[in-house]
Amino acid sequence: MNALDILKERGFVQQCSNENGLRALFSRAKVVYYAGFDPTADSLHVGHLIPIMAMANLQRAGHTPIIIIGGGTALIGDPSGKTEMRRIITREEIARNIAKLLPQFKRYLEIGNGKGTLFDNADWLAGLNYIEFLRDIGRHFKVNEMIRNEGYRLRLERKEGLSFIEFNYQLLQAYDFLVLFERHGCILQVGGDDQWGNILAGINLVRQVKREVVYALTFPLITTASGQKMGKTETGAIWLDATRTSPYNFYQYWINVDDRDVIRFLKMFTFLSMEKINELAKLQGADIRKVKEILAYETTKLAHGEEEAKKARKTAGAAFAKTEEDSSGLPTTVVSETRIAEGIPVVDLFFEAGLAPSKGTARRLIEQGGAYVNDQKITATDAVIKRDVFRNNACIIRHGKKQQHRIVIGD
Repeated sequence: MNALDILKERGFVQQCSNENGLRALFSRAKVVYYAGFDPTADSLHVGHLIPIMAMANLQRAGHTPIIIIGGGTALIGDPSGKTEMRRIITREEIARNIAKLLPQFKRYLEIGNGKGTLFDNADWLAGLNYIEFLRDIGRHFKVNEMIRNEGYRLRLERKEGLSFIEFNYQLLQAYDFLVLFERHGCILQVGGDDQWGNILAGINLVRQVKREVVYALTFPLITTASGQKMGKTETGAIWLDATRTSPYNFYQYWINVDDRDVIRFLKMFTFLSMEKINELAKLQGADIRKVKEILAYETTKLAHGEEEAKKARKTAGAAFAKTEEDSSGLPTTVVSETRIAEGIPVVDLFFEAGLAPSKGTARRLIEQGGAYVNDQKITATDAVIKRDVFRNNACIIRHGKKQQHRIVIGD
């Protein structure tokens, strides 16, 4: 099956610069393709899985990925989809973030041994001579065309405006494509649909400088059936780093997706065959829970390994069955005996456990009847947690029906 058709069948294709040409290319050659990721945090999140899984499907079809970590472009900041200028981060932060991101990419993509590569674009951007860059590259860009880019246009319409440093971002991203074409034979850039204008700029630059044809392919910007941005919850982003989002909470995110999203997410975020997915799509009613368990297990196995996926499934099964079979797999916060003796305000506890992003949110959660300790609803915002709620030195606090956290007394 053609690699482009695989992506279309799984829901990854939004726009393509030359669909017939790219399909023919996939059929006759091993295509080198790339996507860029700016290292603005020390972890990827669920939203990054859309390009990563698309790249992984292409790699499994025999093509060669290049991951570009934007160590250079992160010093500028991409204005696409942003209502205000990104915080400018230091080179030291970027280096720390890159070190944390590499093993996360390796869970999904083969890197090394000629199967895939990863580069930091600071390697060629950091040493650019600005005058030479403007003369050799900048002359191929027209400002009136650039400001028609939706990301730029929307920022220009807001009072925050668009800084000159951000205005350079498109030139740098386009230059990445030119460098990768010249050095590595890369002929396809992929990315989210908000990158369409930037990717086309790269295509045009390669055409003007090298007189060669290269290609663009973008993925849809995924929202859930309820209209929420993919990978976002009431308590924040769902990260791939286990220290930021535990394997159990990662598993629970997928268990809790809207029924209408399950099959779509199986196609995009797992490697289950389409035959298997089409069989699962026939299940209805209460059986949807079984499909969600498959989705949660497969996605957690990819992100955290089979052992953690099995542990999360066991813990979730015990919680779902309303038993205390094994709560050790739940995200856990340890509190001291001294604090328990004094009494911990429940607002503080929900905030510290990550079940609320702020103490104000924790108070509203209690006022709205969504906070529980050992399945008992908390009704007072000034409630205090003391020793009497702990059984075997542990208690379970809960946000709504599904977000649980284990509190343990320890040193």
